[in-house]
Amino acid sequence: MNPSAPTLDPAEAARFEKLAQLWWQADGPFWPLHRLNGLRVGYIRDRLAGYFNRAATAGAPLAGLRLLDIGCGGGLLSEAMARLGAEVHGVDVVEKNIRIAERHAQASGLAIRYEWTGAEDLLARGESYDAVLNMEVVEHVADLPLFMRTCAGLVRPGGMMVVATINRTWASFLGAILGAEYVLRWLPKGTHQWRKFPSPEELRALLERDGMRLVGRTGVGMNPWHRTFRLIRYEGINYMLVAVKD
Repeated sequence: MNPSAPTLDPAEAARFEKLAQLWWQADGPFWPLHRLNGLRVGYIRDRLAGYFNRAATAGAPLAGLRLLDIGCGGGLLSEAMARLGAEVHGVDVVEKNIRIAERHAQASGLAIRYEWTGAEDLLARGESYDAVLNMEVVEHVADLPLFMRTCAGLVRPGGMMVVATINRTWASFLGAILGAEYVLRWLPKGTHQWRKFPSPEELRALLERDGMRLVGRTGVGMNPWHRTFRLIRYEGINYMLVAVKD
């Protein structure tokens, strides 16, 4: 399906279209996502397992849970969730991303449902999920309030949403844009637009407006010398929020 929705930003989609072939190059332009993925997978697993009364250390702790990975890209997070036993539906507005994700999952022997579509299309046809993973997407959409309302509508009653993004602070401008894109050149120039970064409180207000209750939050810190990430209290640059629909 060709996604066409008011939250779709054509310029952002075109930018990621050009980078699509590089998703699975661990040392390529998406290396920060590869490093972040390891940290996020453990955090998401533990939050989902705790909320849904699962043993996080079990062989397939997320078995039986239906998960949506919005803006799945090449499938880094989708594959990790599938390996934990979840039934994963990965969607992206960039068709090339979906094709790459499909090929990689097939080669990895993973049964993941990928689809070239957007959140609005899913909501229109009545899709519903135990958990919605909304990772590094909100800073790229054209209409954040509408996008968040749509995502909340895809969470079933009793379900969970995890959101990850970058805060709109001077620290994030210096670190995530000036430092990462222009000085160290870890990311392609133009990957992010500082004005589109939402603060944690802005996202919290949108989540609560749409019937979601915040139950967890954490900052994410980086060691630039070792290129490693860790969970921290400071949310001034990267952060994650966890919300549930009672």
